[in-house]
Amino acid sequence: MDNYALVRPEHLNHHGFLFGGVLLKWVDEYAWLAASLDFPGCTLVTVAMDNIQFKQRVLNGSILRFHITALRLGDTSVTYTVEVVSDEPGSSEEKRVFSTTVTFVRVDSEGRKVSLPAKPSFKSRSS
Repeated sequence: MDNYALVRPEHLNHHGFLFGGVLLKWVDEYAWLAASLDFPGCTLVTVAMDNIQFKQRVLNGSILRFHITALRLGDTSVTYTVEVVSDEPGSSEEKRVFSTTVTFVRVDSEGRKVSLPAKPSFKSRSS
């Protein structure tokens, strides 16, 4: 699954580049969208983002592509890989700017972990 975002002036830090917190918000939101489509009707919350490392700075006007793929399915949790590439204004090549894994857990109305529904096609969808 791919999602896109346009980097605008309100997303920039005091150095004039994409603020890392904005990127993390998008990563979490877009990964949650993928999980919600895989597990409709389930309440899913973020429990982990692994290896937060910003590889390249991102310029104003860049178009970011968030490529999300399913990685692991547990009893109560699901993990996705998120790769972020940037298409800068005037550039003909994308550059990889960020990657991580995001893990969600299913919870009930009391916030307790509960099992995810069976997804026999889960692995084939992520291929």
